Amino acid sequence: GEMGMKLSAIQYKPPKAQTQVARAELLNLVERSAKMGADIIVCPEMAVSGYVFDSPEHIRPHTERADGPTSQALAKIAKAYKTWIVCGIAEEASDGTLYNSAVVLSSKGDLVTCYRKIMLYELDETWCAPGTNRMLIHTEFGSMAPAICMDLNDNELIYWMWRTKPDILAFCTNWLNQDSPIDAYWKQRTPYWDGWFVGANRWGVDVNTPFRGESAIISPLKETVVQAGIEGDAVLLWDTNT
Repeated sequence: GEMGMKLSAIQYKPPKAQTQVARAELLNLVERSAKMGADIIVCPEMAVSGYVFDSPEHIRPHTERADGPTSQALAKIAKAYKTWIVCGIAEEASDGTLYNSAVVLSSKGDLVTCYRKIMLYELDETWCAPGTNRMLIHTEFGSMAPAICMDLNDNELIYWMWRTKPDILAFCTNWLNQDSPIDAYWKQRTPYWDGWFVGANRWGVDVNTPFRGESAIISPLKETVVQAGIEGDAVLLWDTNT
């Protein structure tokens, strides 16, 4: 945690069920961030598939393996620019089980892990299984924990963060628009933890569900240092030395 770093959150709305189009657009935003010198880049939950699916059959054509095309493409950027990347995917495991996951690529371009969302939201329960393992990943900038959306409402995560003290929470989300600023709630959920919160959200509407945007980077002092608007793709970047 002592070392300065450039943190980045990507705000992006994927076109529904058009994974190839979405992947190209997302990679463009990620590369923009990497070119600006980001050390850790966080992308939204289910960043290339869209979020609302009513069954496993409905989503399965848009799922991928942890080491599938999204990871492979992100790994190239991670390696070329020496940046860590955390990105939400709809994952199909080797046994066919579906998960709402986040892949973590190291600054060497390695797939370090695939975190599977533990606390599911009702819109996840239509198609995926819950994960079971929390992860603390060691980076050259301190320890980083991936988490996905509803996980933040899980008191077990809050207790775990209090015990393990990650320097960075890489938070991939599709946070709903409930007509109140989300950064206030994100701060409220993490009162006893003083790390960097990097929240990457989608925006717009998927089926009938509206999302909030307002991706944000929140400092250990609970200051929102940079935040995106409610609408629009965005690349947020913050140098922790400032």
